[in-house]
Amino acid sequence: MPESMGKFSITRLKLRHYRSVAGCDINVGPLTLLVGPNGAGKSNILDSLRLVAQSLNENLDNALRERGGISEVRRRSRGHPTHFGISIEFTSAGLHGTFAFQVGAVSGGDFRVSREECRVWWPESDQLINIGSAQAQIYGEKFYEVREGKVVSSSEPLLPKVSEDRLYLVAVSGIEAFRFVYEGLSSVNVYNLNPDAMRHLQKPEAGDLLRRDGSNIASVIERLRRDYPDAKAKVEEYLSRVVEGVVGVERRGLGSWETIEFRQRVAGDVAPWTFQASSMSDGTLRALGVLAALLGGAPGRPSPVGVEEPEAALHPAAAGLLLDALRDASESRQVLVTTHSPDLLDSSTITPEEILAVRSVEGNTVVGPVDAAGQKALRESLFTPGELLRVDQLAPEKGGSTQLELFK
Repeated sequence: MPESMGKFSITRLKLRHYRSVAGCDINVGPLTLLVGPNGAGKSNILDSLRLVAQSLNENLDNALRERGGISEVRRRSRGHPTHFGISIEFTSAGLHGTFAFQVGAVSGGDFRVSREECRVWWPESDQLINIGSAQAQIYGEKFYEVREGKVVSSSEPLLPKVSEDRLYLVAVSGIEAFRFVYEGLSSVNVYNLNPDAMRHLQKPEAGDLLRRDGSNIASVIERLRRDYPDAKAKVEEYLSRVVEGVVGVERRGLGSWETIEFRQRVAGDVAPWTFQASSMSDGTLRALGVLAALLGGAPGRPSPVGVEEPEAALHPAAAGLLLDALRDASESRQVLVTTHSPDLLDSSTITPEEILAVRSVEGNTVVGPVDAAGQKALRESLFTPGELLRVDQLAPEKGGSTQLELFK
């Protein structure tokens, strides 16, 4: 096996009774475009990944309360489901596995994790591998299964105590066999960038990770300048192509605060002028945030990243350049994007496998591969995905199922 664990990727996502999704079972590739009209439920699909990461980084209670409690997370319907479930299949450097859990509502607005399962299949090998700072000799299948607050089966002889209000993966993350699963899923980032938050003066911080709204962009840019200049140069290169005249961006300190400062060419002057974030357009700020999220990660094991409507507030002519950046980033890390922009999708390079069509049918989110007619049109280059979207012909092949099995 390679010395490092390599890129962590999600290969399959199954949801049951999650927000507007009754049931879905979708395959996820290096670049996945969730395409559909406003209100279809695209954001809810990405949000399921964010909930998993937030539950591991913080706790499940915080993740649910941020979304209004379990009554707002589990799908509303006449059948009144009392639970929701998420299942994720993943791979990394030849390893593969599954992580699934189900959360049920109890009286008083509380909740409990009624079932959780993690299984990892390690290649048969007697070579040493590195997991974080530990070195271990692991092969074969490693697993645990929790039901109703008890471990019912496991490959490990000793395991910590179960807490019904927390994901058990947190407790077993100190065990080498499950550590990379925890690290991979907890590192998933989903962005919904806010230009107003990016304009505000910011308190300096380490800048290791861009916040969901981009509000610490100045610290992130400074960290890239200091530690990863090649990544910063790539961000600036794409930014100069997406936003005409911009040639660079830097952090600028203002007493105990900081902001970002753009260098932009102005007619009549040889040297670029400087403009602070407060003077820049929403499109420019969002473009910088998207590029920093996609291309500004540290080397090592890149984690999946999701971006909500990366093309928002951009000129339509810049959409093709943005698609180039998305595809560039997807070569080193998995990229998931929500969009309803025909301009972003106006490219014959987009394959049917990269598109998941999303629709709302009687209040239920239906997501799946493009239907047979759409796939035929794309494979025979009769239309681009953008052209199909303009005439409302990007429809999912089939709907989800509330009888979906989440566990092996």
